[in-house]
Amino acid sequence: MEDKNLKCSDCGADFVFTQGEQEFYAEKGFTNEPKRCPDCRRLNKQRRNNYNG
Repeated sequence: MEDKNLKCSDCGADFVFTQGEQEFYAEKGFTNEPKRCPDCRRLNKQRRNNYNG
């Protein structure tokens, strides 16, 4: 397994989906690659938590 270069669906930035992240996703049973970069994932999570909080 190699690192993969992906493009964020929110901001359009390129980010790396590392081998370690891919292994973690596989262990958790996730079948899709991430669509958002780490920064956008963090922002999206904060928005959800603030909305639900």
